[in-house]
Amino acid sequence: MEAAAKKKVGVNLTEGPIFKALLLFVGPIILANLIQQLYSLVDLMVIGVYMGSTGTVGVSTGGEMADMLTPVATAFGAAGQIYIGQLAGARNHRKLKEAVGTLISFMILMSLVFLVLVVIFRKQILGILNCPAEAFEQADMYMIFTAIGLPFIFGYNAVSGILRGMGESKRPLLFIIIAAVVNIFLDILLVGPFHMESAGAAIATSASQAASCIASLVFMNRRKESFEFEWRLSYFRIRPDAMKVILGLGVPQAARALLVRFSMLYVNASVNAYGLTASATNSVGNKLQKFLEVYSQSFSQAASAMVAQNLGAREPERARKTVLYSFYSCMIMAAVTSAVVLLLPRQVFGIFTHDPDVLDMGVIYLRILIIHLFLSALTSTFQAMVIGCGNAVLNFVIGILDGVICKIGLSLVFVRVMNMGVYGFFWGTALSRLIPGIICVWYFASNRWNRRRLLAETAAG
Repeated sequence: MEAAAKKKVGVNLTEGPIFKALLLFVGPIILANLIQQLYSLVDLMVIGVYMGSTGTVGVSTGGEMADMLTPVATAFGAAGQIYIGQLAGARNHRKLKEAVGTLISFMILMSLVFLVLVVIFRKQILGILNCPAEAFEQADMYMIFTAIGLPFIFGYNAVSGILRGMGESKRPLLFIIIAAVVNIFLDILLVGPFHMESAGAAIATSASQAASCIASLVFMNRRKESFEFEWRLSYFRIRPDAMKVILGLGVPQAARALLVRFSMLYVNASVNAYGLTASATNSVGNKLQKFLEVYSQSFSQAASAMVAQNLGAREPERARKTVLYSFYSCMIMAAVTSAVVLLLPRQVFGIFTHDPDVLDMGVIYLRILIIHLFLSALTSTFQAMVIGCGNAVLNFVIGILDGVICKIGLSLVFVRVMNMGVYGFFWGTALSRLIPGIICVWYFASNRWNRRRLLAETAAG
């Protein structure tokens, strides 16, 4: 009995002090998201130093498909997290085992399909992306190697979704650290002394993804009692009931992620038309926004997993308090972050650029961004209830409103009706979460989430 207890995966998020459990669970998620952001920046720095503009453009363009498909992997990993969270809370071990095997098999099969399609059609894709002729060879090589890494990206997201659904957030942090160390080391080695250019950068990226995926699978194997994990084909059989739930949750999230990415491309392209200063300000601003929103994104991930477990355990009051504690925490963080941005705007923007024109525009950008930080704290935390209860349709609607309709619609109103120029796009982005936030708060207050059937019951019915 004692040995079994030591091998238990995750923590029970349905018992004990709610706020303490939330903080212990969200801490590793925040660190993992920060490390992901940091090592992406280091990756770009190494490529820029050793490969110059041609290599940078080649790597950037060649990585577009991996950048496009990673949110799909994240979406289905998150779908698995919610389903497994509800099953773990309900102590439904049979369905949990089926869900784990189904999720892993489906994610790997999907990634293999994407891998084949990207390799076959890579030259046509690069043509659509208008890849410059000088960078075409570099981009082509980079796209091949990053496509090979797709099964590892999907596999890692599958295992991370499983672990977080079961209340385990420390191990995914460890896997991200492994990926970061491998990626940075191989980047410097292969791109620098070995002069492998884009191929070296791509190998470093794929190797880091493989390292994190293999580490996650090794951990699952060592804790196989918790999943009743077996290296047998029967374990990985795709079960129709589990597949129905995963598709029902994952397809809307994946579609939303892709549409949001397209809307971001539209906004960025529109801002670029205002010249180099506007383009540079927007590029730096986007980087800062991702960093400054890590806490709200992380609390949303943590809270949705806690909500799923507690609803599965028939503890709706704990689920409700989890969302409220997340909201209070994120609003405090938004206030602290906003104070820094308001008092030291040039210093904050100056981390990425020393151009005086960009710094002047960046000060205005950051003042507008403060509104977005508070709206993000509001929307992300209350949306955790929408995600955790498994309301995929409403989550999809909120995502499309947030990422597409409000962002583009409000931007066009500010730019074309109110003649605000490039600042109209900054305001449109900042206010894009207002209507989604109102809908999330309404849904939370309406208690409709408490009247929904559990995902396992929906699949069986």
